[in-house]
Amino acid sequence: MTDASPFDPAYLRRIHFRAWHRGTREADYMIGCFFDHYHSQWDAAQIAWFEELIEEDDVEIMAWALGTLPIPEKYAGPMMDEMRKLDYVVIPR
Repeated sequence: MTDASPFDPAYLRRIHFRAWHRGTREADYMIGCFFDHYHSQWDAAQIAWFEELIEEDDVEIMAWALGTLPIPEKYAGPMMDEMRKLDYVVIPR
C-alpha cells in the first residue's frame, strides 16, 4: 500500500490494472469483475482489504471464492462473502 489516497483516481487505476492482469483469464474475470462491480461503493478500509487480497496467489484467491479452500481469517467476512457469490462476473463475447 502506498501513501496515496485510496480515492485518488490514479491510485484506483493502478488497483484496477492489477485486478485485471492476474496471469490467467479466469482470475482476470473473477478478480477484475469483482473490482469493477463493487469498488465505487467501497470505503478506504475495503479498498485496503482488496489491495491486500490481490497480493495473494490467484489460485488461492480463486479457491477461497469457489469454496475449495478455507478462507484465511483476515479475508473472511462481508467482502469475501460478496466475492463468493460470483454474480458479478460478466464474460464478454
